[in-house]
Amino acid sequence: MAIAASAPEEAAESEELRDPYVLDPAKIMEPPKGWGPSLRFLGPGMVTSAAVVGSGELLTATTLGARTGFMLLWLVFVSTFVKVAVQIELARWSISTGKAAMTGYNQVPPKLAGRSWISYLGLLMFLQIVIGQGGVLGAGALALSMVMPIGGDPYSTLSIGFWVLILVVVAIAIHLANKYEIVENVSTALVVLVTVLVVVMVFGIQATPFAWSGGDLASGLQFRIAAGAMGVALSMFGMTGVGGGEITAYTYWCVEKGYAAWTGPNDGSDEWKSRARGWISVMKKDAWLSWVIYTISTASFYILGAAVLNPQGLEPSGNEVLEVISRMFTDTIGPWSKVVFLIGAAIALFKTIVANVPGFARQISNTLAIFNVFNWTDLKARNKWMKGLMVALPIIWGLFAIALKSPLAMVIVAGIGNAIFLMAIVVATLYLSYTETDKAVKDGTGFTIYLMISAVAVFAVGVLSLISTL
Repeated sequence: MAIAASAPEEAAESEELRDPYVLDPAKIMEPPKGWGPSLRFLGPGMVTSAAVVGSGELLTATTLGARTGFMLLWLVFVSTFVKVAVQIELARWSISTGKAAMTGYNQVPPKLAGRSWISYLGLLMFLQIVIGQGGVLGAGALALSMVMPIGGDPYSTLSIGFWVLILVVVAIAIHLANKYEIVENVSTALVVLVTVLVVVMVFGIQATPFAWSGGDLASGLQFRIAAGAMGVALSMFGMTGVGGGEITAYTYWCVEKGYAAWTGPNDGSDEWKSRARGWISVMKKDAWLSWVIYTISTASFYILGAAVLNPQGLEPSGNEVLEVISRMFTDTIGPWSKVVFLIGAAIALFKTIVANVPGFARQISNTLAIFNVFNWTDLKARNKWMKGLMVALPIIWGLFAIALKSPLAMVIVAGIGNAIFLMAIVVATLYLSYTETDKAVKDGTGFTIYLMISAVAVFAVGVLSLISTL
């Protein structure tokens, strides 16, 4: 009887060890010290960079550069830098508790029918997720359609629909396994490829009539804003750097990478505090490395728009957005470069989809669990819902892309929604930090000041987005 009874017990134990959201002392591991030993434990930030370096950079950052020239280059650095503090603080809470973002948001008062007001806002954000990612997927399909149109017209529903279908099928195929390692590896490869290509192009235009100068960069780093550019500037703040979706998803990636499980349950011991500080230090290295990568990419796209498109009075809009942006390449290198650009643009945009499919699947499934659709702690049920959403989301995004046919407008609307959701995330992050995060794993006064500045800046932009929209 004892032997027979041990089988299900071993199976249950094995299932717990496989579940990254279960804090089991058997999973505890000492953290590395220093950058060198920490490198092999980095990764969540690359998934975040893959989600960031795409729609916001290629579409909104380039559009803002085309509209205002170098004047708002400073906004690139501000919009990416100020959000990192909120990202780190929320991830700190996640590592120290083993919980992911949506679970934490649901703990923030006041509550309605037993659920936090942020959880209801999370339901509303499903629409923003659909619109924004539909725009990204549509832009990627449009780029491929312009390279190889089906039926002769690259802007036809037939041609765009065909390439949407191809991208949807590929996205689903990549994520069917629902493994964090696959997401990390694919994201890392695509992020490196896109970043290298855009940086090479920025320096490549120095040999053309559209070369930029040190004076151009200096003028762009003065704190000023162009008349009539507030709307797209707010959108760029919402869509460049880590937005609400990326900050939320980052907590899931930190848990699934193993930071929380390796830290172990908080038993109040000095050993736990030391491990927690160690793995939080690794997380901060991961977050700042990703910041460097996506800030370089964002600034590069902005500079291309400011240096090449702005002097010619070209501004991306509607379905011609990629046609206009491609002028950055054809006007400097030659007509042959258009195909190279469009393929690169498709890769950059599709990379965003690759990273966001599993991220949003986790966010949505966690929200549904909060509303008692299923039990989040049930590993089999959780994986079932995640896999189902990773099939459903690309299909829904594809249908929206075909129906609306306006990638830039979709991304801008989603950017404003993202800025609004960021306000709620700021409130939740501060609440969780002061009520649940162990004081022993917090940083000093300097970071606290940075977090407060970050919170005020992000919240203020959310308010301005509401005013601008109304």
